[in-house]
Amino acid sequence: MAATKKYTYGLGRRKSATATVRLYRGKGEITINDKPAIEYLSGNKTFLAEITDPLAIAEKQKEYDITISVKGGGLAGQVDAIKLAISKALTVEAPDLRPMLKKAGMMKRDPREKERKKYGLRSARKKEQFSKR
Repeated sequence: MAATKKYTYGLGRRKSATATVRLYRGKGEITINDKPAIEYLSGNKTFLAEITDPLAIAEKQKEYDITISVKGGGLAGQVDAIKLAISKALTVEAPDLRPMLKKAGMMKRDPREKERKKYGLRSARKKEQFSKR
């Protein structure tokens, strides 16, 4: 029987994106949906830096291999969901990191969602143009 690796789990959400993260002890490799992170993010180094922010704050970039499963939303929403999930997984692994991550704003979920369109309006809040005559 194959030995299973021990990991720490984290869940993050943003808009309609949901990310689940598994932190394994390792060399610092990041995999998103079975692809290397830089390939999944289309070579966008800004998004890659944003994903690794919680690890940089905790000074643990090279300590964990990260496997991420993300679905829903666009790339920016997915990156924010991943960032929150990594932060949560790190606090489960090492609870003493929580105040540091919380002070940096990594532990708070961004609750803003798209507002639905209402009937009688053009969009969520835009009304028909007023005509005086």
